[in-house]
Amino acid sequence: MKADIFVQTELGRGSRTGVNRTFRKMLSHWQLYLILLPPLLYVIIFHYIPMYGIQLAFKQFQATSGITGSPWVGMKHFEQFFSSPSSWRIIRNTIGISLYSIAAGFAFPIMLAIALNEVRARFFKKTVQMITYAPYFISTVVLVGMLMQVLDPRAGIINQVITLFGGDPVNLMGKAEYFKSIYVWTTIWQGTGYSAVIYLAALSGVSKDLQEACVIDGASKLRRIWHVDLPSIRPTIVILLVLSFGSVMNVGFEMIFLMQNSLNLATSEIISTYVYKVGLINANFSFSTAIGLFNSVINLFLLVSANYLARKFTDNSLW
Repeated sequence: MKADIFVQTELGRGSRTGVNRTFRKMLSHWQLYLILLPPLLYVIIFHYIPMYGIQLAFKQFQATSGITGSPWVGMKHFEQFFSSPSSWRIIRNTIGISLYSIAAGFAFPIMLAIALNEVRARFFKKTVQMITYAPYFISTVVLVGMLMQVLDPRAGIINQVITLFGGDPVNLMGKAEYFKSIYVWTTIWQGTGYSAVIYLAALSGVSKDLQEACVIDGASKLRRIWHVDLPSIRPTIVILLVLSFGSVMNVGFEMIFLMQNSLNLATSEIISTYVYKVGLINANFSFSTAIGLFNSVINLFLLVSANYLARKFTDNSLW
């Protein structure tokens, strides 16, 4: 009996000692925890607390009753969305634009980073990096305005070139079949330089000894890139690819919404623009919440699946 009491006392004392030691260690590094606090608060306030509103997807929201007091309708809003003749077109547009963006644009930042990494002229390297990085800072509204001017049927430079060679002007923004390509290649032009910075940082950690060994063995520059640089930054490539698949359903709302018109709506209407129109303009908050929840669940499924496949085939993953 006394032995058991002694053991329990020692265990309690040991656990208290461990807690005290952890607390003292945290106090000694309080600056790091202070830096961690703002992003932690941001995630809690803007990502976790709003989860309380997810229940709207299963209720018929009434402003007078509030979220909790609104009547429960179950899966009504999901059934309403999937029974709509436009639902599958919207889902197809969203997935199609995202996969097109990944397939067409994922390799460009890698190629740009490798090319800049091989440049030895410092001034030229910094100049190219600044020129390719600058479009990222252009406002979405300004960028779409520039795009409208370039593609204008009468005064746009594209149509000026077409008419110069004897062709007829084309209303490119009014052709639904051109919308995806216009959007995807514009975003590639805008974001390639910014995305390349991540790969440049990864390339800076490539072993110089391996590079020198390849040079001694007589390997060409392309061989060194293929056998040293790319394998060294493979974990970064895999993680960014997994993250890309985890946001397949989150196509950029602002740019697509600004590029939309009645002529290209067949291919430009995506889930985020549809949720905006239904939820905010038509004030159907419950229906739009249901669509948003469906969107998030699909993103989660794609992220977990992509992470599983990455871990299985490449031994690199997010978790």
